[in-house]
Amino acid sequence: MPTKKSTRSTSSSGPARSLPNSVKAKKRPETVPGYVYDQARADRVIKFIETLCVMSKGEWAGKPMKLLDWQKRDIIEPLFGWVDSQGRRRYRTAAIYTPKKQGKSTMLSALALYFLLGDQEPGAEVISAASDRAQAGIIAREAASMVRASPSLSRVLEVIDSRNTIIHKASNSRYTVISADSFRAEGLNASAVLLDETHSQRDTKLYDALRYAGAARRSPIVISISTAGYDRRPTALWWQLWQYAEKTMASPAHDPSFFGKIYAADPDPAKWFDEDQWFKANPSLGITVSLDSFRADAVQAQKNPSALNQWARYRINVPTETDKRWFSPEVWAACGSELEQLDARPCFGGLDLASNRDITAAVFLYKSPNGSFDIDPMFWVPEDAVAEREAKDRIPYTQWIREGFVRTTPGARLDHDTVAAQIVAYAQTHNVRKIGADPWNLGNIASKLQSEGLEVVGIGQNTGSLSAPSKLLESLLYDKRLRHGGNPVLTWMAGNVALYTDSNGNIKPDKARSTEKIDGIVALIMGLALASTSDDDGVADWSIQII
Repeated sequence: MPTKKSTRSTSSSGPARSLPNSVKAKKRPETVPGYVYDQARADRVIKFIETLCVMSKGEWAGKPMKLLDWQKRDIIEPLFGWVDSQGRRRYRTAAIYTPKKQGKSTMLSALALYFLLGDQEPGAEVISAASDRAQAGIIAREAASMVRASPSLSRVLEVIDSRNTIIHKASNSRYTVISADSFRAEGLNASAVLLDETHSQRDTKLYDALRYAGAARRSPIVISISTAGYDRRPTALWWQLWQYAEKTMASPAHDPSFFGKIYAADPDPAKWFDEDQWFKANPSLGITVSLDSFRADAVQAQKNPSALNQWARYRINVPTETDKRWFSPEVWAACGSELEQLDARPCFGGLDLASNRDITAAVFLYKSPNGSFDIDPMFWVPEDAVAEREAKDRIPYTQWIREGFVRTTPGARLDHDTVAAQIVAYAQTHNVRKIGADPWNLGNIASKLQSEGLEVVGIGQNTGSLSAPSKLLESLLYDKRLRHGGNPVLTWMAGNVALYTDSNGNIKPDKARSTEKIDGIVALIMGLALASTSDDDGVADWSIQII
């Protein structure tokens, strides 16, 4: 449940009235030398939207659009009110980040129509863009619906649905859609670009092309609006813009032509369920989304670890390490107590054999009479590949090797004989009953282990085989019935896991979408698949060859 109830009003009767001009005239936070704030220019945009744009969906369908107070005060007023000494718009680039359901697409649609018709730009070329044409078309369809619902706009604008285009013939202006999967930069002369969901952009090519497409215009602008992402590589567009927005919010003089605005909760997970943080991140909370539904989503996120990352990104706009973080660092750390005595207890292992130059993991599980588990992991990397992997992954392999958490095999490629020999040596001092592994990636290591008396069980990597032990792992972690001893390699991997969920609610780790290595967690799950289907004395209650 939420940790703190907010005292804010959640009336759905509509946004508060705009601030009086005497208040607006005070020094604004974006103030930098060389630019003048003109309230009349901002009011012109607001009047255009609230007079001509008609809502087409929901309870406000058929009524003139009424901008929310934050949309006026925080977005439209600074974007359109600030001008340079020649009367040109100050801002050429804007990056705005909000959680979902804040009315951002509706606002972008209205702005698209303003840029098309009200910006007084001869031959205006307005473009909405996204990672794919379906996403880009969301704004265009809403804009087209606004035109049809508005007697004033429908008289002067022509909607061409088959081309996602709106035309104003009198000024030779047009609004159209492009996407990253089909765009052509040649010939673009954009006066305004509206880029939706930058976190979905696979690279910066589309953005770079559109950013310079308005070079010949008097006051070109590129506005991007998105929720927080998870891919924080330096090359990720959303992350570049997010970091730059943080700099310009802290110091507008850093780049007076760049407008940044981020609505987000505190990144500390301990504060994520404080209702005051919800309002901080969601300026439309209580209007476009009800507080009751928000609270219900919060309860689900607290109880379902696979929903936690989606909650963080989509509801409170906090960047995450993976697309769907499986469990929080706090939950994992709470299970970091020292292992109990292992030697004589029945043991089940999981082996995730990576490529020849990557990290390989084996994880051994020991079940206690009370249903809890101790886990003992082992990791290997090829000795000659350590420097390369350390530079590429920016992970302290050398330190982990020195401290005994990672082992090396001789040469530049993983030596399966060494891995097999060390697993056999481990089994000679521990009560290893079975080892689970991917049957399609075992090579000769299975025969080497079996020749030494160890039973290797093939475990398919589909949800049918991995969902039950994956859900068991969730339960063990959240009930604090797992002890991993704080192993730093396994802890690192636990923080990297992205989760795949199918339409039936089955889950499994998703290597393709995880930001980094997760081999130890996959091995842990395969070990659980065996341990959870065996009696406490280690005798399987059903025969498994490949599951």
